[in-house]
Amino acid sequence: MNAEQLQITLRSSQYAEHVLELHRTFLEQDFQLDRFTAHLSRDDIFQTVEQTLEGIEDEATWMKSLRILRARLMFRWIWQDANQQTDVVTLTRELSDFADASICAAKRFALGPLLAKHGEPLGYSGEVQDLIVIGMGKLGAQELNLSSDIDLIFAFDEQGETQGRKSIDVQQFCILWGQKLIYLLDHITADGFVFRVDMRLRPWGDGSALAISHVALEKYLIQHGREWERYAWIKARIISGGVHGEHLMEMTRPFVFRRYVDYSAFEAMREMKSMIEREVARRNIADDIKLGAGGIREVEFIVQVFQLIYGGSKRELQDRQCLVSLHHLGQVGLLTPEAVVQLEDAYLFLRRVEHAIQALNDQQTQSLPHDPELRQRILDTLHYPTWDAFLNTLNTKREKVSEQFKHLIQDEITAPEQTDTQLEQRLAEVLDDASKNLIYEFWHGNALKKLPAKAVQRLKDFWPYLIEAILQSEHPQLALMRLMPLVESVMRRTVYLVMLMESRGAMQRLVKMATVSPWICEELSQYPVLLDEFLTMDFGLPTRQDLEDSLRQQLLRIELDQVEEQMQVLRLFKKSNVLTVAASDVLAESPLMKVSDALTDIAEVSVAATLQLSYQTVAKKHGYPQDVTGKRCSADHLGFAVIGYGKLGGIELGYGSDLDLVFIHSFDEQAETDGNKTITGFEFAMRVAQKFLSYMTTQTLDGRVYEIDTRLRPSGEAGLLVTSLKAFEQYQLKNAWLWEHQALVRARSIAGEPELREKFEAIRCQILTQPRDEAHVRAEVLKMRQKMKDHLGSSNEQKKHGIFHLKQDAGGIVDIEFMAQYVVLAW
Repeated sequence: MNAEQLQITLRSSQYAEHVLELHRTFLEQDFQLDRFTAHLSRDDIFQTVEQTLEGIEDEATWMKSLRILRARLMFRWIWQDANQQTDVVTLTRELSDFADASICAAKRFALGPLLAKHGEPLGYSGEVQDLIVIGMGKLGAQELNLSSDIDLIFAFDEQGETQGRKSIDVQQFCILWGQKLIYLLDHITADGFVFRVDMRLRPWGDGSALAISHVALEKYLIQHGREWERYAWIKARIISGGVHGEHLMEMTRPFVFRRYVDYSAFEAMREMKSMIEREVARRNIADDIKLGAGGIREVEFIVQVFQLIYGGSKRELQDRQCLVSLHHLGQVGLLTPEAVVQLEDAYLFLRRVEHAIQALNDQQTQSLPHDPELRQRILDTLHYPTWDAFLNTLNTKREKVSEQFKHLIQDEITAPEQTDTQLEQRLAEVLDDASKNLIYEFWHGNALKKLPAKAVQRLKDFWPYLIEAILQSEHPQLALMRLMPLVESVMRRTVYLVMLMESRGAMQRLVKMATVSPWICEELSQYPVLLDEFLTMDFGLPTRQDLEDSLRQQLLRIELDQVEEQMQVLRLFKKSNVLTVAASDVLAESPLMKVSDALTDIAEVSVAATLQLSYQTVAKKHGYPQDVTGKRCSADHLGFAVIGYGKLGGIELGYGSDLDLVFIHSFDEQAETDGNKTITGFEFAMRVAQKFLSYMTTQTLDGRVYEIDTRLRPSGEAGLLVTSLKAFEQYQLKNAWLWEHQALVRARSIAGEPELREKFEAIRCQILTQPRDEAHVRAEVLKMRQKMKDHLGSSNEQKKHGIFHLKQDAGGIVDIEFMAQYVVLAW
């Protein structure tokens, strides 16, 4: 062995000295095989455990072998940590992998005697039942420290009976299975233990059955699950249990991560935070680097609070690992870059200190020792010259964590400055009788009587905050009238009322937007989920790059066949970003051209993403088509493009604009795709376009992504939904009406195959620069303009009353557009 590194290891850990004394021969073999410096993959660890236990049938020998392997691996990990040959993330991952491998091995070994005695456990469906092992806490997150216990929950899919002579029910079988698994790992022998096992996180805790069925677990979480259990289940992970285990985890997702931003969790998280603060103040735990002020628990709490509140609407926050979620919090803007850096730095340092403490005697403790010899061992591990120097670094990092923790959730919501009665009196002074009647009907109507008592109370709590914000408005009556439909739409989901009470700034911005834009209030009333986005938006116009990155990251977390989830992401992406633009327009007074640019960017990013989803979905089922040159298409060579017409093509989209689109392709229409279920290139093109339209236009409770108009395609509604590039060119050259060339002025390729898009632009340029008789163009343009006025402009009766259609009447927007198009075509 390397003598210097060995001495560093032994100075760092009394436990390492003990292991060396007992297992020197094994350790020398490990060193000769270069096992002290090399990192182990998950496969390496599983293979090592399996080889160590292979062929062992005697229980005592099995337990002894696994405990000796654990001691050898622990010596190796302490060696690497003390000699700075590993990092926190790698070390905790390897420790977690060893726990997984040990659990799986113990589960297999425990099963044999049970099968021999009781027979196979069959559910009532006739399917063999497996013991589902769920890892919680640091094991679930794959963040185990050197001497962690492991938190487990045992479950099974369905009730039933075993098929042996001594038949028992499936639950009892799984309980016996779990008990033996625990014994094999947790029981202390002359060779120590493998892992201490803690089962207290299971439903109902210590007093309940050791294993629970899927149905019973689901019922428990729905009816009895508490906020702290949601907090605990964030890190849950299936260690063993196959497809039924994965189904069980999917079942728990809605319990942990609510579909929308969960501001109702604020109250519970505030209480948990207060409990932590009281415990720190009451107990003398200043030396505890996990539970003390600024410790590991506070870093994890900061991260998990954001996960509980925002994880349902921001999938990237559902990761089990603290550091990964911490980075995602920075990416989505819930933590500042500075806060992320400080918390990550503190967390990694605290975990290293934790390992140094636990390496001393293989004990699960996070308290700094008082014994001078033990302190010196920690200094040797962490490479600090003195204890004071170490404490200075430790305290600096803990202070930064404490500061973040302190400001995470305010202790209580600040009450309005005036009493409820005073606010009501002030409001009555600025309202007319109709508005007063509206409020009376709201508070005494049937809708309110049907609300649960808790919802009514939250509404009563919310009302003074709303009045206070409205009275600060320049137009309080207008604000109230526009906001009442929003209050009515969210009063059953009182989480939104809590959200607005928690953020007074958001309430004031909402009131201001209500007085300026009835459309914004209508959108929020119809789709309250947008309030989630409204609370966190910064009111700057989104950039094209930010839009692309945001949508790509959201869609990457969804499987290709999860159509509903994809459509939900697309709808929310569009609506939330349009709301952001509207807020910037109203509150930041962004220039009109910049607003149109941003709205157009949102549409183009949505179209491009939807095209990829549609194309890949069809290709997954049927394979890729062949283009007209004989080249096989692929994800990088689509052979398909989307052309934007009208306001989309002209980069002039408004808030309620639909999208005028035309689809073109370069497929060999007769050649077949290369998949198992082959179709022709023509059929492939049609199915991509149809699926695209389905994704974009399907109406759900969350609305639709966009209204799509495809009538500007060759031959209009009578023409094919998708046209080959060649057919498009021939139509424009030989059959198109002048008004179709007029529409082509604002046409622009917006998504799809780059080469195909370039060819379209060349054709467009060729068509628009054709020589034309100026008098004929003028006559046709005037004829078309008059037809539009007659059909779309104000009627004679409307004109008598001074009504002017800003877009379609003479002198309106369309006249300007037609003049520009006439110039392009004629000259």
